[in-house]
Amino acid sequence: MDTTMLSRAALDHTMLLPSGNVAVEWMVADHPVDYPNAVAEMEERVAAIAAGNAPERIWLVEHPPLYTAGTSAKEEDLLEPARFPVFATGRGGQYTYHGPGQRVAYVMLDLGKRGRDVRHFVATLEAWVIETLGAFNLRGERREDRVGVWLRRPDKGPEAEDKVAAIGIRVRRWVSFHGIAINIDPDLTHFDGIVPCGVRGHGVTSLVDMGQIISMPEFDSVLRARFEQHFGPTISA
Repeated sequence: MDTTMLSRAALDHTMLLPSGNVAVEWMVADHPVDYPNAVAEMEERVAAIAAGNAPERIWLVEHPPLYTAGTSAKEEDLLEPARFPVFATGRGGQYTYHGPGQRVAYVMLDLGKRGRDVRHFVATLEAWVIETLGAFNLRGERREDRVGVWLRRPDKGPEAEDKVAAIGIRVRRWVSFHGIAINIDPDLTHFDGIVPCGVRGHGVTSLVDMGQIISMPEFDSVLRARFEQHFGPTISA
């Protein structure tokens, strides 16, 4: 098997269904969300989930242009520190850009009810994104040495590939937060102010950059359907 990507068989078995039949809340922000407010909201919900006082939640947002620094961020990878606001964050990973045209999905799930396997959880997030991209005729792939989802770019060269989705999570009391960021139609020049995720030698892309002109609601609909295949039922918040 090609170990650089999830095979179809692997995708079919990468599931994290909960022990129980409680649906996950599915919430979509109808306006840009400031990053500090998003983190505060996640912190509150994660504590409530861990205490058994609130259901799990997926929260879809867009942010104003900004950079976030994960726990492994290196100072030299912030190339233009004055370009956009920079926020230190507790998620894993390095520097990431967020902004309009990017779908950020904050994933607040109780891994205590889903197997307590963080590696499996990350693989399932990758499978979720890969299958969503497949619905738009894009072949997303994972890499053993680089977290996230990648698209091959033969138009740029035989070995060229660009990142289309970043993944960065944190787990507290076996509840996850932070999550994934998928480039639908962001301004790709905004990534020039950082070394995205600390990866040099590869670029970033988006669905529109790859020729897939779709609306955010259309993308969200497919994202939700594929989520339910891997994580179980949802209910609109």
